[in-house]
Amino acid sequence: MFFSFDGIDGGGKSTQIALFCDWLREGGHTVVACRDPGGTPLGEAVRNLLLDRQDLAISRMSEMLLYMAARAQLVEHVIQPALAAGSIVVSDRFLLANVVYQGHAGGLDVQQLWEIGQFITLGIEPDLTFLLDMPPAAAQLRIQRQLDRMEQHGDDFRQRLRTGFLAEAARRPDRIVVIDANRTVEQVQGDIRTAAQKILG
Repeated sequence: MFFSFDGIDGGGKSTQIALFCDWLREGGHTVVACRDPGGTPLGEAVRNLLLDRQDLAISRMSEMLLYMAARAQLVEHVIQPALAAGSIVVSDRFLLANVVYQGHAGGLDVQQLWEIGQFITLGIEPDLTFLLDMPPAAAQLRIQRQLDRMEQHGDDFRQRLRTGFLAEAARRPDRIVVIDANRTVEQVQGDIRTAAQKILG
C-alpha cells in the first residue's frame, strides 16, 4: 500500500504525516516514510540543489528533470523494495507535485509530465494521495522559517498551485482525496484516517 501527501507549503503535511505513520504502526503495520525529493543520497543532494541554492539559475525544464531524477532513485531504492516487502509506504509528495509545480503553475505541458513521470516511476503510483488544501494566504502565515527557493515565487504562483492541485483532484477522484487543512490538527487527521481506512480494509 502506498500513500502520499501533497498540497501547497504551509498546509501541515509534516505534522499530518507523522501522526498518520504513528497510527499505521499502532495498527500493526510496517511503515516506510520518505520524502520526494529526498530519501536517498542522490535525492537529498538534488533536494539541496533545487530548494536551497538561491544563487543557481535553474530553468523550468531542468527543474522538472531534476525532480524526476531524484524520484527515479527513490522508487528504485526505497519505494519499490518496501512495497515488495509488504510495507506501507508514506511519501511526503510524489509525482503529483511535479505535475502541479512545473506544469499547472510553471507552464510545462501537464499531460507530458504525467507521461514522463509514469515512465520514470515504473508505473508505481500512490494508492491514495491526501491533498491538504487551504487558501494560500492562510498557508503562508503558517510558515515560520526561511522560505526555500520554490516557496519564494509569490502569491500568484501559490494560487496557481492551489488551482492546479484541485484540478488534478477533480480529474482523479479515485486517487486523490481533498482534505480541508484549514482546521484543527485533530480534525484533519480524522478525515485522513477515515479515507485511508476505506482502502486499508
